[in-house]
Amino acid sequence: MIVRLLAVTLLAWMLGFVWFAIFLPQPLDGRRTDAIVVLTGGAGRIDRGIALLQSGAAKRMLISGVDRSVRPVELAAEYKTPEALLSCCITLGREAIDTRSNGLETARWLERRDYKTVRLITTDWHMRRAALELRQALPDGKVSIVYDAVPSRPSLTILAREYNKYLLRRIAALIGI
Repeated sequence: MIVRLLAVTLLAWMLGFVWFAIFLPQPLDGRRTDAIVVLTGGAGRIDRGIALLQSGAAKRMLISGVDRSVRPVELAAEYKTPEALLSCCITLGREAIDTRSNGLETARWLERRDYKTVRLITTDWHMRRAALELRQALPDGKVSIVYDAVPSRPSLTILAREYNKYLLRRIAALIGI
């Protein structure tokens, strides 16, 4: 009986992993949202957010998880962004240190501004867990999250590690942790 349970559990894990790895979230079109939220940590994320903000896809942008030592002028220079855009429309979130705190920081930022739609930008393999953390931190049904994944070529190790983290957070959410 225990062997069957383990076999079924392993089979379920493997099928879930195949789904997770094959159907990674994709980039989104240029549709408008109230805000853009970029989670730091991967190549192309901030570039994508700034390009969308400059094209008018949203009013404001939060970059969540910015190191406390980064100055706005340095960020503007690094991403070739006009300082005027940075000062008017981009908030540097410095509270988050991991995906869970990205969700909390983002939820507080969105609630203070009463936004109804947000475009979440992160790497494709990280999107599901990032969105889960944000949904957990937001009040039910108040904000619509639109996924905008930055494509990558993750290794099997990265995918397996992220899938396991995602499963653990789903289980924790189910039991109320």
